[in-house]
Amino acid sequence: MIVCPNCKHGNPDGATNCEACYTALPATQACPTCGASISIDATFCGQCGHKLKTVEPNSPILLSGPTSTPDQPDSVCLPPTVITIPIAAVSELAENAVVELATPATIEPDLTVLPIGQEVEAPLVSIPVTPFPVTTLPLPELNNAVTPVATQLQLTVRQLLHIQTNTTLEIPPQLQIVHIGKPNDQIPPDIDVSGFPSAEVVSRIHANIRVEGESYYIEDIGSANGTYINHNVLPKGNRHLLRAGDRIGLGKGDLVTLIFQ
Repeated sequence: MIVCPNCKHGNPDGATNCEACYTALPATQACPTCGASISIDATFCGQCGHKLKTVEPNSPILLSGPTSTPDQPDSVCLPPTVITIPIAAVSELAENAVVELATPATIEPDLTVLPIGQEVEAPLVSIPVTPFPVTTLPLPELNNAVTPVATQLQLTVRQLLHIQTNTTLEIPPQLQIVHIGKPNDQIPPDIDVSGFPSAEVVSRIHANIRVEGESYYIEDIGSANGTYINHNVLPKGNRHLLRAGDRIGLGKGDLVTLIFQ
């Protein structure tokens, strides 16, 4: 038996999809010792403890080193070379330096060579700034006053489309449990299908739609002729997550069919 990871429904060995919720089932294999059904990627059998896979240690990674030939020896990383520049050369470079500014201001730099570590204050330079002209444009006159438009919130509405009559049934958004059936003295239906053709195959208390946040689930609550999802029977007590386009059959023969929208 394969247990569905979604709804915990027990499925026969060899099944690929859950019979209850159609979820893809994990692949299985038979234990070579006891024949129990186990996951295909299991390392040991949970029934008899037979070891199925041997975990191999990671293979060492071999790094190829530099090759050498008699004409071309191996390359050697040398430390960075330190170049010493005499103080006199630095003074000569400073005397020949030219400072160019994008503004017409003139600066006469003092290029006196100071000992290392001694601080010096830089002279302040005043650069004239010409402000950009600001042009004021007149605003166009409005003939009519602008009326503010109120913000409209759009709510997502779930519906059921009755195929046989092309009738749309709105699912009440304020209810967490929506009853589908026909009028009765115990649980009045929120969605009444008694006026549709072939309604005799639908029980008075047939199915419920449960709302959990943005998710909608359907479950059969003991109907006489059953509830079918996409032509597959929905077992009593199980529920199915509805998706747009799902086909809901109330009773046998696909006589009362609703499409979830």
